[in-house]
Amino acid sequence: MKVLLLFITMSILGTPHLAFSQSKGDLRLTLNHAAICVRDLKKSTDFYRTVLGLEELPNPFQDGIHTWFKIGPALQLHIIQRDCNPVPNKNTHLCFSVASLTAFTNHLEKAKVDYTNLKGDGKDTTLRIDGVKQIYLQDPDGYWIEINDAK
Repeated sequence: MKVLLLFITMSILGTPHLAFSQSKGDLRLTLNHAAICVRDLKKSTDFYRTVLGLEELPNPFQDGIHTWFKIGPALQLHIIQRDCNPVPNKNTHLCFSVASLTAFTNHLEKAKVDYTNLKGDGKDTTLRIDGVKQIYLQDPDGYWIEINDAK
């Protein structure tokens, strides 16, 4: 019960590092990577490299169905080509922050990449209650990606 309450508290506070003690020692969970299933590895790799500007990392598989990207200090995104059917839903999304949302939307406009606000009714940014501005776009498989200016 204590572990569950600590997990809920950590989730509400947005703490990316979960740590708790047990009688047998410490367990520490840290996010290592996220993985998504894509239908066309080349198309998706190009999107994440070119549109989002992510740095591609070497991956040990070298099997033609994996691409790894750096998404933060010691954090990776693995895209894996398989026969999959992602369910596009804005409530399930990746989120990246940028220094200038205006510069990023200008980049999207030049690249002819569609984006929208949270409601999906235009390109004006959504202003969250905490003052963070955000937009949403979709990758080639329909996964939603939030881009915001959170500091």
